[in-house]
Amino acid sequence: MKVIKTIIPNDSVLNASHKKYHYVDSFQGIINDANNKFTSGDVGKAFFSSGPKWIGHLFAMRNRIASLFGLKTAGNLTDRERQLENFKCEPGERLGLFKVFTKTENEVILGEDDKHLNFRVSLFLKEQTNKTYYKELTVSTAVEFNNWFGRLYFLPVRPFHKRIVPTMLKSIAKELDKQNTGII
Repeated sequence: MKVIKTIIPNDSVLNASHKKYHYVDSFQGIINDANNKFTSGDVGKAFFSSGPKWIGHLFAMRNRIASLFGLKTAGNLTDRERQLENFKCEPGERLGLFKVFTKTENEVILGEDDKHLNFRVSLFLKEQTNKTYYKELTVSTAVEFNNWFGRLYFLPVRPFHKRIVPTMLKSIAKELDKQNTGII
């Protein structure tokens, strides 16, 4: 899958409030939806079930460091598989550090508010205009710094983030493609 840098989709919930974020990025790829069945909830669930192990290790390191500063962490994820089985990707649900804020037909907004910064991740699914079985998937991140510590925190995170998001986008596409072929 080719991933391109783009902008937040115009129809995204992130644009609805006309809020000015301190940091924004968006990456887009094309997924195969052979049976035209994937929903925003499917994409949300794939977000949590498809990440490469190296990203999981980075999050674990982030949680250890963040806990030293009293920041929110993912907590104990020893039974992640069972949590994923029960996860419906509905507003108010939480998996690890991420809370589901909004779910529409085309989009899931995940994120967290903390004392140093608030972040949102949009998983936006859009049919292509030619009505094929391919859909555009755009992963956008919006960050609002609450204080100087939020800006300082994000300095070392930013370069990793720019590598993690395209990798996650490709992983989501692979996970959904497994569902197309029946290989799970």
